[in-house]
Amino acid sequence: MILEPRAADLDLADLETALLRAAVGDYSAEAAVLLLANAGHWLPQLQAAGLVCLLDDVDGEGLWAHVAWPEVDAALRAGTIGGSGSQLRLLRAAASLADGQPVDLGDLAAGLDRAALGLLLAAVAHAGGSHGDDQAPLAAWPVRG
Repeated sequence: MILEPRAADLDLADLETALLRAAVGDYSAEAAVLLLANAGHWLPQLQAAGLVCLLDDVDGEGLWAHVAWPEVDAALRAGTIGGSGSQLRLLRAAASLADGQPVDLGDLAAGLDRAALGLLLAAVAHAGGSHGDDQAPLAAWPVRG
């Protein structure tokens, strides 16, 4: 019996890779994944809550995945996932980038600490395509170890 892979079984690096693989070419979707990954808090929570769905190996390069954005708000309301005010704002920003969910940009930015604001700026710059080959991005993602 061959078992299908589940998002819950992936380590975080493989989960991030699968999410990015599915987002490649859509700068807003890429920005949302990178925002969640760089924030560090949300990918494990979304994974544990079953809010990451795996897709077939579409291109022969590996698994693809996506966040079930329409279900995230219900999971927050139910207490299945949660975080600090700053973390919640980053999640709302990611949902806005990836799924078009409306967000109050003034409230969002005003409630972020400096590190989270840097991530938001990098995400917005990425979504806007500022990371082209011929120039440095307007706001760079932090270097992760």
